[in-house]
Amino acid sequence: MDFATIALALGMIAFVGSHLLMSHPWRAKLVRQFGPGGFLGVYSLVSLVTFSGAVLAFGKAAATPQLWDGQALIPWVIASLLTLVASALFLASFAGNPALAGTDVSGLSTRLPHGAFKVTRHPMMSSFTLWGLAHILVAPSARTIILSGGVIALAVIGSRGQDAKKAALHGQDWRVWMKRTSFLPNPAAFGHLGLYWVGAVPLWFLFTWMHLKIAMIPAGPWLWLQQY
Repeated sequence: MDFATIALALGMIAFVGSHLLMSHPWRAKLVRQFGPGGFLGVYSLVSLVTFSGAVLAFGKAAATPQLWDGQALIPWVIASLLTLVASALFLASFAGNPALAGTDVSGLSTRLPHGAFKVTRHPMMSSFTLWGLAHILVAPSARTIILSGGVIALAVIGSRGQDAKKAALHGQDWRVWMKRTSFLPNPAAFGHLGLYWVGAVPLWFLFTWMHLKIAMIPAGPWLWLQQY
């Protein structure tokens, strides 16, 4: 394993570890010490520095060997569909999401899940997970598995941490919500995303176009569209 790949692994460990520590066991102490605004600043700065360092190392790490041909039709189509679903979930996660920090969840036990929450109670974290899986499918090298695997680990562990914290804080309201919703995305409920699919398509085209222009690597439909 080359030095850049090792640096990438250390960077992702720092990013994921600091994120989880500041989100859960250290959060109350940091808020008391720096205040809510100061805590948000520290949290954002540490996350930005650790993730930026990992991304820089990713760019220098070896892109090969790969475990399979990610440019083949089947993994590329599956990955493209996963990122489209991720785009819809990401958009939907900003509308009435009780999992977001600071959201009032009082009376949540009296509500029935609708829209994205028919799919999963963690639409934003699920979108990050699907994003990570898609990248591993099309570029199964050590550097991609480390970077995307770190994002997946953070999303999954972070979601579990959110459930535990909110159940402790809000008791019955959150426990009932957990029983009525799914932790893992339910593909049979994707139709409940409704109009978010309409917004997801242009967002998906934009993100994949930016991937081509910034990373110089085609993503999604641009693997074929760039030929025309």
